[in-house]
Amino acid sequence: MHCGELFMTLLFLVVKSNSETCISRSNINAVEGEPFYLKHCSSSLAHENEKTFIRWYKSTGSHGNAELSPSSSPRIALHDYILEFWPLELEDQGSYFFQMGNDTQEWTLTVTRRSKHSCFNEKQVTSKHVEVKKAFRISCENGYYQKLIKKTSLYKNCENILNNSNSLLIQKKAEFKDQGFYSCVFSLQRNGKFYNITKTYNITIVEDQRNLVPVLLGSKINYVEVELGKDVQLNCSALMNEKDTIYWNFWKEKEPFTNVHEEKKKTTWISEGKPHASKLLRIEKVNERNLNFLYNCTVVNQENTDTKSFILLRKASKDDIPGHIFTGGMIVAILISLVVVCLVIVGIIYRVDLALFYRHLMGRDETLTDGKTYDAFVSYLKGGSLENGDEYTFAVETLPRVLEKHFGYKLCIFERDVVPGGAVVDEIHSLIEQSRRLIIVLSKSYMSNEVRYELESGLHEALVERKIKIILIEFTPASDFTFLPQSVKLLKSHRVLKWKADESLSYNSRFWKNLLYLMPAKATKPGQGEAEAYPVLSAC
Repeated sequence: MHCGELFMTLLFLVVKSNSETCISRSNINAVEGEPFYLKHCSSSLAHENEKTFIRWYKSTGSHGNAELSPSSSPRIALHDYILEFWPLELEDQGSYFFQMGNDTQEWTLTVTRRSKHSCFNEKQVTSKHVEVKKAFRISCENGYYQKLIKKTSLYKNCENILNNSNSLLIQKKAEFKDQGFYSCVFSLQRNGKFYNITKTYNITIVEDQRNLVPVLLGSKINYVEVELGKDVQLNCSALMNEKDTIYWNFWKEKEPFTNVHEEKKKTTWISEGKPHASKLLRIEKVNERNLNFLYNCTVVNQENTDTKSFILLRKASKDDIPGHIFTGGMIVAILISLVVVCLVIVGIIYRVDLALFYRHLMGRDETLTDGKTYDAFVSYLKGGSLENGDEYTFAVETLPRVLEKHFGYKLCIFERDVVPGGAVVDEIHSLIEQSRRLIIVLSKSYMSNEVRYELESGLHEALVERKIKIILIEFTPASDFTFLPQSVKLLKSHRVLKWKADESLSYNSRFWKNLLYLMPAKATKPGQGEAEAYPVLSAC
């Protein structure tokens, strides 16, 4: 072999070796967390004498270029023509420059975040179309890192299907079940640390397209409702071969359209192994001339033709509501309004019943954490004289029988629960403080010296301390209650419950329901053996 031929052979081998792994693309995408390298593409042997002048730089924006060295980062390694990252991180994104004498090369590197929900990154996928029954081949090889690879794994749709210590190869006749995402994962070891590099292929299996008959998708005639003055897009899709033609026909001989435009490019995709395409027709600011006209879409090849039509119709105005729909809507609206009104009225009439039902259903109990002893202190005219005998019996017998034995409340009745001999005023004040409610049984002769302090103490607790609520019961009819202090009117609720012996006896009467509503919510159980239906008053 002549010296010239030998030189050319060596030159070819050097150039070939260098070009196999060098990166000539100026814009590069890579994934964080994986090893990555940049290699200068050189075709000159003269560079061998200029290695000492090799420089690598990274652009720092307005601050110019910063020279890179092994001390720049523990993840960076420099090998003359090669810049390595172990591994690549988001902060490495930017522009990189290689300089050797007058020879320079620049790359713009974009680093993408690793996907948390997939074994591969969608931006780093290579798409391939393979015809069914044709050669289907996937080769998991990595020339640059081959010496460092300890294990190679192949995943299909993120499920492991093959493992090997070096490289992997799948070669067979393509079937539709072979379609999917294939990821080659290379496990590398360097300086005692392990790294992964992923390379993913999106394989789409298509049918043999040689004898495919083009067919338009959908109905042959399509009616489209439009609003005048608005834009509309008509989409025509077809099952067709790659070289087939799809186009629109919308020509008017006398007055051609000026607001109708056909998209120049067609959109293509693969569905169920078959190639599809579509083309749009844009109609700007629809007018009367665009209505009731055939816009034809045609797909054609050398042997077959298929056509479908679109017709624009004026969309009914919102005001043009058919009579039966309007009538039905009005009836429904009236019925709904009546139902709402009825519900509001029922809620107002039976609000007490609803509140008591809600307490029972939810098991509410307001007495658990307030630290008070009694649910109510009963204030009444003391002494069972002939004038106030019924009032006295109601306070000391009827109220305890119903509220305590039947509904489970605990009342404080002075003559019953207080041991004689103490300081009456102090006792009354203490008992009212220990009670959640103050029940006042009103009558014409109520405001005597014996009960005045009870009323004044209760009003002080209700208005000043806000620790008790007052319940007024009118036992005997009275024309007015001007004898009561004016401060009673300041209470949030000074409604008077009226006792009517002929109507209020039943436990389910309105009187007892209203009284329970004003009493504190309490999870109570009726007394055992309580079977009487009416609270009977003692005889005078």
